[in-house]
Amino acid sequence: MNDNATAAGGRARLLRKNAIMDPLDRVRQLIEIMKENDLVEIEVEEPDLKVRLKRAEAPAKPSEERGQPLQLPDAGGKRLLEGQELVEIASPMVGTFYRSSSPSGKPFVEEGSIVEPDTLVCIIEAMKVMNEIRAEVRGEVVRALADNASPVEFGQALFLVRPLPG
Repeated sequence: MNDNATAAGGRARLLRKNAIMDPLDRVRQLIEIMKENDLVEIEVEEPDLKVRLKRAEAPAKPSEERGQPLQLPDAGGKRLLEGQELVEIASPMVGTFYRSSSPSGKPFVEEGSIVEPDTLVCIIEAMKVMNEIRAEVRGEVVRALADNASPVEFGQALFLVRPLPG
């Protein structure tokens, strides 16, 4: 067992002791453990919770399906598309991606929408909880990368945004 697995195992044992913690909070805590220890996968089984989290090995390249080349992000989460510097809005969790609040509803944002840091861009359902995802950047939505009602992974790019000054 390597040091990362040992550190994660110790933190995971702490999670088990706190049985009154909300399951979604425990999942978020596991995600933090994965980040801190650079883990690709973690699995926890408790009497009231069984969860397996796995980080995508390589990000999907949905833009290739749409006929436009896209470069992989650098460490800052920026991408280049047709010579433009873009920022990605990434999924903070594993779950199901929704572009609107109802199946027949208007999407929160579309390509060309101007967003502010507090703009609601989508909802991700995880463990029967609807989580509102905010842009956290000011800019113009250049591309929506995830399909409505599709599963998304932790860290998966959902939108590409061209930052705007201000």
